[in-house]
Amino acid sequence: MRDFFQNIANVDPPWLDREAFRPGVRAFYANADLILVAFVTGVLVEGFSTLISKSFNTTKRVEQTKRRLMQNNRQLLEIFYPEGLNRNNAGWKLSTRVRFVHAQIRYLLASSEVWDSESWGTPLSAAHLGYATCTFSQSMLNYSRKVGAKFTKTAQLSILDIWRYTGYVMGVPESILFTSQEEAKEIRKIGLMCEPGPTKDSVEMANNLIKAIPAVAGITDPREQKETIELAYRLSRALIGHQLANQYNYPKSSSFLTLFVFRWKQFLQKHRSDDSIKRFNNFNKFLHMSVYDRGGLKYELPDHVHNECSSKW
Repeated sequence: MRDFFQNIANVDPPWLDREAFRPGVRAFYANADLILVAFVTGVLVEGFSTLISKSFNTTKRVEQTKRRLMQNNRQLLEIFYPEGLNRNNAGWKLSTRVRFVHAQIRYLLASSEVWDSESWGTPLSAAHLGYATCTFSQSMLNYSRKVGAKFTKTAQLSILDIWRYTGYVMGVPESILFTSQEEAKEIRKIGLMCEPGPTKDSVEMANNLIKAIPAVAGITDPREQKETIELAYRLSRALIGHQLANQYNYPKSSSFLTLFVFRWKQFLQKHRSDDSIKRFNNFNKFLHMSVYDRGGLKYELPDHVHNECSSKW
């Protein structure tokens, strides 16, 4: 680990332009509430349609869905924080930590009896991470627009730049790291062609993510929890489509006008406050839905293939 940090400390890829991140950062916080909705009900759910879900289920991390979701929110918040991807800031550190955790889980699974490498390939492979980076960037933009977010062309390219560098920090090889919006779409398309259909692991992960939303949002009233989950299922179905939603065994429902009504309500709400208040509220919402451990960011790693048998990390 010391060697890693010494070797990478002052090495940036030649294509990196940190100034290009600024429009994406501004656009993120102007639309953060809608991006959060799209990220949870669309992007993450879609991402777990692949064999990525099997590694989470096999290690029993699916049982910590609330914490997992809050960790995802935290990383998203930090990489889009101004200069968050600078070497000494939390966006860079969290993305590097993801790289270490993936490497350790890859080692633990590959050397265990619970992982069938011949059938399932390399757990949390570089190919899966390259695909996930395309999904997190391209699908985040698409789904966010569907729920009402607005991005200029410059902001869209900037958001892709942020995700490209995040993927680089997380360890995606440059040979499969997208270089443009068109390439991200193509890699995502090829990835989906190579993957089997959603498995029972995907079904469990997707449904647990949806059902964890009220807990992450701090909703304790049973009726409000039920209404929130029902809305999340309808929004998710409208975003990912009926075919994938049915494969996930989502409750049967119509998504007709779901996105239109949601966008209209968001439009009315947003026009009750000025832009500075909206950005503050968006940032505050992300803070409350992210995980911040006492003592700050740590680099402990799992030491057992099953999460419940591992030392605290």
